[in-house]
Amino acid sequence: MISNKIFKSELSRKRWRVFRKNKAAVFSSVFLLVFLFATFISPIIANSRPIVLKVNNQYFFPVFKDYTADQFGITDTLDIDYRNMHLDAAKGELAYWPPVQWDPFESNSKVDSYPSKPSQTNFFGTDDRGRDVFTRILYGFKYSIVYAVAVWFISLVIGTSLGGIMGFFGGWIDFIGQRIVEVMSTVPQFFLLIILVSIFTPSLFLLIIISCVFSWINISYYVRGEFLKNRNKEFVEAAHSLGASNFSIIFKHILPNSLTPIITFAPFTIAAHITGLTALDYLGFGLPIPTPSWGELLSQAHKNYTIAWWLAFYPSLALFTVLTLLSLISQGVRDAMDPNMN
Repeated sequence: MISNKIFKSELSRKRWRVFRKNKAAVFSSVFLLVFLFATFISPIIANSRPIVLKVNNQYFFPVFKDYTADQFGITDTLDIDYRNMHLDAAKGELAYWPPVQWDPFESNSKVDSYPSKPSQTNFFGTDDRGRDVFTRILYGFKYSIVYAVAVWFISLVIGTSLGGIMGFFGGWIDFIGQRIVEVMSTVPQFFLLIILVSIFTPSLFLLIIISCVFSWINISYYVRGEFLKNRNKEFVEAAHSLGASNFSIIFKHILPNSLTPIITFAPFTIAAHITGLTALDYLGFGLPIPTPSWGELLSQAHKNYTIAWWLAFYPSLALFTVLTLLSLISQGVRDAMDPNMN
């Protein structure tokens, strides 16, 4: 057991060294982490509320908490206009604003027409409802990555479980399971997904659940093949001879040695799911309006392609950048997991 742990630790270090040698993969990982950090703290980067507000010797944090108008001594309205709130500098009243003072749902009423071109007020321009494009791209990435990672993880669990059972036990279990998988694989998945989404009220949770109905199929093929290959290896026979249970053999011996192709293709799979959500949003079957979405911006670009180039350029650039980073990371992971490279 100790020697096995040492071997795994040494193998992990070798894989890490191989991954670090791929400078493109390392830089891509760093940039992707920066983008992920930015999108998950997006309310601090882009918002129409100040991060910190000091009024009447009290500190408020409007980005993180909602306040009522009477807490600021406002009695003539229920809505709080933080931009036009009078602050007395002599009393030490102040406000610290995010770098971009727009939230993803707010329209810029000071421009003449929508969509409006990039300006000092809206660096990436506005969409056809006057909302800041940069803010919607920043917020939209959070929904894309949450959807993609959630679908990948749930599909991984389902595909690994079903593929592992079929590959380990074989016989009639494998025969019946494979026939079911083959039937499901012939279904036009994208069109069925559109039909299901059009029937129910769309939401991020619903999209994740419906997408997972078919996303596990390819994973089950890989895992089944690995289990069929590894179940007859010497270490499995040794575990059988020592009286190990099927549960122990599957999870302690075969499964850890069968996940290499799944881990290798994980970034590619996540990239495919991001593209899939973008396509659904573009067609109008994705996230509910007015949720920030890259696909929804590209749909607006299609409708306004003669007058609003920025609606196509900036969302496409964001999508291209993220997919490129994931592709480069995938290549680094593939090299690290390749037994010939270690």
